Amino acid sequence: MDEREDKTVYKVVMNHEEQYSLWPEGRENALGWKDAGKSGSKEECLAWVKEVWTDMRPLSLRRKMDQAAR
Repeated sequence: MDEREDKTVYKVVMNHEEQYSLWPEGRENALGWKDAGKSGSKEECLAWVKEVWTDMRPLSLRRKMDQAAR
């Protein structure tokens, strides 16, 4: 087993613009970030983010573009 293997348990966090990031599970969230409901290995969390974060545009931009399309 590689000594450098990452054994950290991560959690997925999301900000008000619905952008995602990974944080170590025991770490307090930064201001403006909330738990997104997924935790596990880095690989598991990244796979979950890839599955759910299908539109990379910030929420404010999506709303603005939707209004302009109406």
